[in-house]
Amino acid sequence: MNAPELRYGIIGTGMMGREHIANILHLPGAGVSAVADPDPGSLDAAAALAPAAARFSDHGDLLAGGLCDVVVVATPNMTHAAVLDDVLGTGVHVLVEKPLCTTVADCQRVLEAAGEHPRLIRVGLEYRYMAPFARLIDEVRAGTAGRVRMASMREHRDPFLHKVGHWNRFRANTGGTLVEKCCHFFDLMNQVMPGRPERVYASGSQMVNHLDETYGGRVPDIIDSAYVVVDYDDGARAMLDLCMFADATHDQQEFAVMGDAGKVEALVPSGIVHIGRRGTHGIGNVESVTAASTAAYEGLHHGSSYIEHQHFLDEIRTLDPDRWRASSEASLRAGLVSVAMGVAGSRSLATGSPVRLAEVM
Repeated sequence: MNAPELRYGIIGTGMMGREHIANILHLPGAGVSAVADPDPGSLDAAAALAPAAARFSDHGDLLAGGLCDVVVVATPNMTHAAVLDDVLGTGVHVLVEKPLCTTVADCQRVLEAAGEHPRLIRVGLEYRYMAPFARLIDEVRAGTAGRVRMASMREHRDPFLHKVGHWNRFRANTGGTLVEKCCHFFDLMNQVMPGRPERVYASGSQMVNHLDETYGGRVPDIIDSAYVVVDYDDGARAMLDLCMFADATHDQQEFAVMGDAGKVEALVPSGIVHIGRRGTHGIGNVESVTAASTAAYEGLHHGSSYIEHQHFLDEIRTLDPDRWRASSEASLRAGLVSVAMGVAGSRSLATGSPVRLAEVM
């Protein structure tokens, strides 16, 4: 007998909320039963995708309706903590979009409150599920690079998109670019580095983007470029190269991991993974494979959001309920650490000095 369809409620139906709806509608065994958003335009757009879903302007009413087995929180960053206050303790599984919260203190408070939540909770760090990055992570964990000593992440991309009310133009709402955008990359680093992040040094600024925009008399204050170095407690280090006015580019992301036995490099959206083994390969002569997505729906993130939902659904279906809170995949702890690294980087930008994770945790 087939398992009953899991009913999903979407809290926040802006661009990312609607992306979740589209992914869930392609997921066998899942359906969207309710949507909530205070913005009528966003709610109408969600209803066009899922016309049978109940509509709410307040997420509290959605939660009280008893219509959902799973809730996706895709509201603006600065609202995550307050929404999770209402969600935690209810009988629903939870996927909360990245970043978990905009401050370390809020992340820690959520982590503590989640200890009493009886269902699975996961953070939407979907980049780890992009096919090239997933292949790279598998190769590194299999020992292809040997003992990892360095990692390098490059994102060269277009500026931040427009969001409802322009909330993503201000650091107070997003947590800052190194939290809002780069938590993905810090999470990827932590997937492949054997040690724990210990110290962050960053240099960056707002150089090109949004300088000619004003909202309520305020000019956006989010940075658009940075170099960030992360020292790990085992002596290894990782680096992020971010440029958000580099839309005239071929590959948006390039992730390379170097160890004493070789190098693994993944390119997105090319989907190419280069694998080089010291003593076997040389410069210009490595193994190159195409990491093809297995997602039934590609969406905005090369199929990674679909794979994320697939993993989440499989875990809900197969994991013993007594172990739900012990889930380690895209955990709240991972979300907390990725935010803390962004906060430390932002503080380093402001002070010009390295910042230890212990100072912000």
